[in-house]
Amino acid sequence: MTSGLLPATPRTRPLPEPISLAEAVRRSRLAREEREGRSGYVQGTLAVDFAAASDESLFGPQRTVREDLPDPAVWAGRITHALLEVMTGLRPAPQVVRWTTPEVYSVIARRSALAARRAAAGRVPRKRERLRVLRVRVCEPADGVAEAAIVVHHGDRVRAVAIRLEGQDGKWRISALQIG
Repeated sequence: MTSGLLPATPRTRPLPEPISLAEAVRRSRLAREEREGRSGYVQGTLAVDFAAASDESLFGPQRTVREDLPDPAVWAGRITHALLEVMTGLRPAPQVVRWTTPEVYSVIARRSALAARRAAAGRVPRKRERLRVLRVRVCEPADGVAEAAIVVHHGDRVRAVAIRLEGQDGKWRISALQIG
């Protein structure tokens, strides 16, 4: 016959108080320093952990998600029109610097300077040919990234332009450019 008592259970220990991540890191560093036989205090120096903070993560370009960006088809057509005007010498190159990466801007500025030298030497007629964007096709392979194919009519030629747009700091930025 049973006496009605529950069987004896092993005694459980209470869980330790939860601590913050910063406190856990501090305790880990102290334990490591004790194992290595060093103290954490050094006279006359400022203890700064440069590995924890980087300027790139705080002040560099910040990625932007697609829903915070304008329509890539409309924007791609307009910026391509502006880029071609820069490369033909109709527009100054610094007007597009904020919309391009440094690599793309250097190519555009070089082509703009070449067009200006040709015009100054009189090798290019001063007649301004009309530039029209005929068609824009866009695909978005990832969030905040768009690739566009643009068909442009310039003078008596039809050209194809391919650009890659990346969302940075709340705007589209051209990271690759190919003109056919």
